[in-house]
Amino acid sequence: MLRSRKVLTIATTVTAVTALSLGLGACSGGGGNGGSDGQQTVVWSTWGTPQELTRYKEFDAQFMKDHPNIKVVLQPVADYGDYHTKLLTELASGTAPDVFYIGDDQIGKFVNSNVLMPLNELMSSKDSKTKPDDFAQGLLGAAEKDDKILAEPNDSNPDALWYDKVALKKAGITEDPATLASEGKWTTQKYLEMNDKLHAAGLTGSMFWNYWSTHWSWISSQGGKAFDDNGDFVANTDPTSVAAMDTFGKYFQDKTFVVADTLPSGAGADSVFVTHKAGFFIQGRYTIGTVKSAGDPQNYDVAPWPTPDGKAAPTGVAVSYLAINDKTKVKDAAFTFWTNFLSKDGQTFRLKGSGNAVPSIKGADSVVLDGYPDHAQTLLDMRDLGFEDYATEAQVPGLSTDVSDIMLKLYQGKLTGQQALDQSAQLISSKTSGK
Repeated sequence: MLRSRKVLTIATTVTAVTALSLGLGACSGGGGNGGSDGQQTVVWSTWGTPQELTRYKEFDAQFMKDHPNIKVVLQPVADYGDYHTKLLTELASGTAPDVFYIGDDQIGKFVNSNVLMPLNELMSSKDSKTKPDDFAQGLLGAAEKDDKILAEPNDSNPDALWYDKVALKKAGITEDPATLASEGKWTTQKYLEMNDKLHAAGLTGSMFWNYWSTHWSWISSQGGKAFDDNGDFVANTDPTSVAAMDTFGKYFQDKTFVVADTLPSGAGADSVFVTHKAGFFIQGRYTIGTVKSAGDPQNYDVAPWPTPDGKAAPTGVAVSYLAINDKTKVKDAAFTFWTNFLSKDGQTFRLKGSGNAVPSIKGADSVVLDGYPDHAQTLLDMRDLGFEDYATEAQVPGLSTDVSDIMLKLYQGKLTGQQALDQSAQLISSKTSGK
């Protein structure tokens, strides 16, 4: 799972896209028969931190112990910014892995390129440990097209409001956000009042990463709508959405809210948060590692996004996906690895004790409810209620990043909420209509 949303601003090169379109007929360069004993080799690829890659290697070792007829070879790529470019080039040249991760900002590009194996039939077979209905349904996003499932989320990270009890106390705030949420009193008014107090005390109110989840979650939590049920962008014609973005922009413009991506090197958002200089940091479960390494995790907890009436609303959930190369030479072995990796047992194995993500499948929730943070159930509730990036946006390469660039101008005071949404509507229309 991604450690930081900052990396999502990195776009894949045009060169790689062109190479993909020219080479789709090539065969897979992944695994194959491993020897005279009939053992098959499955090559798979992902990005990740050293800690995550260590856990994957441990999973591979256990998988090969359980499936001695399958050899698994991990081909990691250290930098997320390089990962998809490399993968696209490999797909074009016929040297791509049999199974691979795809980021949620990139999934539409791979789906539209017809390089992913349809999974419906395999997932419904007797050998599947991952039936379609087992996954949190709001997380499939652009990985489904024309009723074909082409990938499933490895796990998930609801963008929750992590808060610092020390910073809130410094600002004279005595109420606890998670307690208010449990009582149905976690309102937008209460949240903004807390941010006003934090700002008045010389602290940062809230830190957000600038990507789709931030602006669409704010609109959704405030009762507005970004896209309608037909996938059409409607936020700029919805008065509730426009008003919500005006309020959101105002808090960035007066420095109460901060765009985490723009903080200087050496004084980044993690550093600000663990030194008790900010009240809220909107991130996934991986924040556990940040606050535990700082030494006082007992001072942090998690709450959902506030709403006008205190009733929880759908908000963004970041995921990455696992897909199978449509040209794999070892279809059955690749699916066996795929379904075990994503299964309840597979996700439990990968996520237990590491604290970096929330399972995307039924039956593995115990890895989250291990006693930390106090309101860990909030992460599960947000996953079940939440949504992945809208398919209309996710299916167009670079569109999500381009919309975020427009939103940054709002946060910098260069656009009003209406102007930012109008420009987003124009951009989305032009990109999705091919004009």
